[in-house]
Amino acid sequence: MISDADVARYEEDGAICLRGAVPGEWIERLRAGIDAAIANPGPMKRITSKLGEPISFLDSQLWQRHDDCRAFIFESPAPALAAQLMKSREVVLYHDRLQVREAGAAERTFWHHDQPYYPIDGRQVVSFWLPLDALSRELCIEYVCGSHRWGRWFQPTLAHRGEAQVDDPRFEPMPDIEAERGRHEFLAWDVEPGDVVAYHALTLHGATRGATSQHRRRTWEIRWCGDDVRYAQRVGPISPRLDGHGLVPGDPLRCAMFPKVWPR
Repeated sequence: MISDADVARYEEDGAICLRGAVPGEWIERLRAGIDAAIANPGPMKRITSKLGEPISFLDSQLWQRHDDCRAFIFESPAPALAAQLMKSREVVLYHDRLQVREAGAAERTFWHHDQPYYPIDGRQVVSFWLPLDALSRELCIEYVCGSHRWGRWFQPTLAHRGEAQVDDPRFEPMPDIEAERGRHEFLAWDVEPGDVVAYHALTLHGATRGATSQHRRRTWEIRWCGDDVRYAQRVGPISPRLDGHGLVPGDPLRCAMFPKVWPR
């Protein structure tokens, strides 16, 4: 369990590193499940590196295909930690995402926040970012401290799919965070397997430094939702696109695709 101070820091900053939050036996199980996913990727795998560069790729919904990943979702301490951070009575799984960068691949992630890409409304949405390998701060995502409290939603874009910007008055253009670095506080950490970086779905984050490592990097993210989250209609880019759930706008996010995982 985590302290009241941890919860207060998450609420204030929008991102926190929880040291040693995942016991070692769960890390070993996750490594087995994730290595199985790397060897046998699912239909949602997407290459993110350019031709000729060391491979980087994403894959989603490992919990549906790999027993060790599913066990973590339903049996590990993680859902209880998410409930504490969100101050939610219940926790529902939204989705999971694997990211693999082979040795020599650069860490580049454009500035964005996640929730504009999701067909969900509500404030109780938290992501857990779990490193399966030790990573220095330079190889990790940066988070703009407190940006989840700005009350702003920035335009989602999936340029690689050729999708246009969304015609929705809620969304505004993404500011030039690099040009504004002097105006913001940035959060990033050296991390070890067992650490969890938890961040709000409206916290701006990115990695434009282009840092590289001589070792493979495996990270797994899990999105959790709380009591106030409802399915919402979105136009434009949705990532990942999860169809067949049968929900309509206004429905609680709870079904076979988005299962309740806490309390057990």
